Amino acid sequence: MDKTYDKRKKVVYDLICDELYVPMKFKEIAMLLQVSKERRDDLRKILEELEEEGKIFLSKRGKYCKGEAKRLTGIYRASLKGFGFVVIEGENSDIFVEEKDTAGAFDGDKVEVIITKEPQGRSREGKIVRIVERGILRVVGLYQMRPGKNYGFVIPDNQKILQDIFVPVEKSKGAIDGHKVVVELTSYGETGKKPEGKVVEIIGHVHDPGTDIMSIVKAYDLPVEFSEKILNQAVRVAKEVSEADMAGRKDLRNWQMVTIDGEDARDLDDAVSVTQDGENYILGVHIADVTNYVQENSALDREAKERGTSVYLVDRVIPMLPHKLSNGICSLNEGEDRLALSCIMTVDPSGHVIDHEIAETVIHVDRRMTYTSVKKILENQDVQEIEKYKELVPMFLRMQELSGIIRERRRKRGSIDFDFPETKMILDKKGKPVEIRPYDRNVATKIIEDFMLLANETVAEEYYWRELPFVYRTHEAPDDEKIRTLATFINNFGYSMHVGVNEIRPKEIQKLLAKVENTPEEALISRLALRSMKQARYTPENTGHFGLAANYYTHFTSPIRRYPDLQIHRIIKDNLRGRMNQEKIEHYQSILPDVTKHSSEMERRAEEAERETVKLKKVEYMQEHIDEVFEGVISSITKWGMYVELPNTVEGLVHVVNMMDDHYEYDAEHYRMIGMRTHKTYKLGQKILVRVLDADRLMRTIDFEIADEGDMKYGEEQW
Repeated sequence: MDKTYDKRKKVVYDLICDELYVPMKFKEIAMLLQVSKERRDDLRKILEELEEEGKIFLSKRGKYCKGEAKRLTGIYRASLKGFGFVVIEGENSDIFVEEKDTAGAFDGDKVEVIITKEPQGRSREGKIVRIVERGILRVVGLYQMRPGKNYGFVIPDNQKILQDIFVPVEKSKGAIDGHKVVVELTSYGETGKKPEGKVVEIIGHVHDPGTDIMSIVKAYDLPVEFSEKILNQAVRVAKEVSEADMAGRKDLRNWQMVTIDGEDARDLDDAVSVTQDGENYILGVHIADVTNYVQENSALDREAKERGTSVYLVDRVIPMLPHKLSNGICSLNEGEDRLALSCIMTVDPSGHVIDHEIAETVIHVDRRMTYTSVKKILENQDVQEIEKYKELVPMFLRMQELSGIIRERRRKRGSIDFDFPETKMILDKKGKPVEIRPYDRNVATKIIEDFMLLANETVAEEYYWRELPFVYRTHEAPDDEKIRTLATFINNFGYSMHVGVNEIRPKEIQKLLAKVENTPEEALISRLALRSMKQARYTPENTGHFGLAANYYTHFTSPIRRYPDLQIHRIIKDNLRGRMNQEKIEHYQSILPDVTKHSSEMERRAEEAERETVKLKKVEYMQEHIDEVFEGVISSITKWGMYVELPNTVEGLVHVVNMMDDHYEYDAEHYRMIGMRTHKTYKLGQKILVRVLDADRLMRTIDFEIADEGDMKYGEEQW
């Protein structure tokens, strides 16, 4: 049988590769070889094998040709539905891969892919032909025993891993049913079997407090503890500021300045001061001089570089630097002398920086302010709060005035402000969510945001024109295809955008967001506009920041929690101290590509982990509200149902199968659901009552059903 198959395979190969023949479509090959309809599946299999072996390839026009198709190498990104995309570095469009063409690749694998189709105006399609390097070595999941069997399975938390992992009992490390575990993959199921692995760590039982978040920490391979060597080094360097430390620095200890942060913030890395000089404002942004304590290539520096960023999960912070530094000598604590790197800007009444100075300084923060207190003073005119901080109130009023000027200038040039409500989550001592609400973005948070953005732009512009190696925060213009798709979509709602030839200006997105403000479709269009944007990243080259409509931008203001900020502080100090010789320039040029690439990757990892913990706690919170009724807003409509967002930022799905009063069809043209019998219509932005049907912690999904007015007996009083 095998010999017959091999002969057929050789005949097919000889036919395609014979120089007398031109490239042929499948039907032509089948006709020439007189293959019956019953045997055509065999012919397809042979052609696929020859293709995988690189002996033939399928052209864009669907013809089989002699020779090897061009192989591209990229990272495979799986979807929850089996198919996926291969992301090629440096290319704008990803390659779509059907489930049957994934070759057993897991999410994150480095793969070789060949292009099978390049449809006009649509994504390229491809087929994975080789797995170059596995991206997932360990998986976190729920261990389940098989009663009476000598094996168990791990159900992966990562829903992009579609198969359970087989674990022989001798490799289970004593795990029992219901344990959350870390399993190391020993086989990826290449032979058609299930993937196999061995348990290397038991995190805890699924119902134990803290196990849920720790499972996410382990899944993203987030480093939690610092080694004893690093902790000891932190203790050694964290000495109080001495006269020797202050030598040669600009002494700003008599300047009135404050920190403004959230109530629970511990690492205070930025202080601000504002005075007036005639009609101009003197804005000081004073940033903790972390590089004074974290020397390049020390154990502390190597660890910070590896971590890339602090990670802010719902119940904990995983810091980039040990607490001895981040909450101690590097934190700009009230009433203590601290070393800083200051950007002191003279801003005119139109918001332009007409002069600036970047200097090594020593500062002394007068008060540790919170966003809540500053809001009470400026927005609420709270008499008690004003009296408590009366000596600072004039400065806060100047800050509010200057912030408004800076923000207006940024708006005029086209800066995009996606004002989505972030989630504020209150947990009890056991990590259980007791309250969820939108994060308050008020006058105080905007003041700090405006001042930090201006300092970042000012520093970036100076070092761009100095032509020195530097780390920029860049945000490229979106792809034409995505913007044209967005422009077509918004036409359905009566909106339009001006899209130039191969160009979109940020002001066009800004105008669109202004038009949809306070409309039913605002949430959907804002989210789609955001998804059409590229992700910001760190780069050694300055290409500007599309979202901020800024020609120059960097991250200068958070060296306690972001490694790129720490890196540029070093460059700035080398320049200020006259140490930026050719050798230093070459050194930075050699390390910055890797530093920026790794920092961008660690930022993505942190963001994903943070999102997962928020999603998990939202589901856990809603589990306590099953069968309760709340008012929400329809935020999105698809053919499978309607997403409804509650005032506390929780979003759930009303699936069409749970809309039982009628058979509902999705009207794609007008983005609404219509009942076929009753003609009842649900539209974007419509307020509706929903009952909580289910909250699945494993899938991290929340299901609603539509409720009646008479059911409003629980949720109205709560939120």
